[in-house]
Amino acid sequence: MALQESDVPAVWYVMRDLKRTNARRPAYKVLEDKKMKVYTPMKKCPVTRHGKKDFEEVPFMPDLLFVRDTRENLDPVVAKIPTLQYRWLHNTYRVPMTVSDTEMERFIHAVNTSKNPRFYLPEEVTRQMCNRKIRIIGGPLDGYEGRLLTIRGSRVKRLLVELEGFFSVGVEVAPEYIQPVG
Repeated sequence: MALQESDVPAVWYVMRDLKRTNARRPAYKVLEDKKMKVYTPMKKCPVTRHGKKDFEEVPFMPDLLFVRDTRENLDPVVAKIPTLQYRWLHNTYRVPMTVSDTEMERFIHAVNTSKNPRFYLPEEVTRQMCNRKIRIIGGPLDGYEGRLLTIRGSRVKRLLVELEGFFSVGVEVAPEYIQPVG
């Protein structure tokens, strides 16, 4: 029995966009126009246009994006855009990287609830920065567990939410919601 298109579940594919950082139509905008669910972590960068200083949202990692769709819908789009590629698992033959729905939705929710998320690459997070395990009780991140991000000189408490193997985000948490975990 052949699988119908509706039987194939949509998953979060890890993709790369090889366009220049200043391209007018990066891949995440093209995919959003095609009504695909796309996520790329954004950060605010200062820009000067016509003598005025402003902040603009730009991708944290310009070549990284996540697309939630089926492989059958995504393959024709990847074939049409030469700079859009799948990221492949190491030591495999053309098996694309994926992220589970629960892990990705948890990460997106954490980023969206924070006014000022701070992204970290895996090599930037040291053991000294996040040595205490915590659980969040109450608030928008109720039920989240992770590590408390400790940065010298910072008065803000941050929960480190990781997307394993890609990057982490430090999201602000009110001290009254923090509960240490044994």
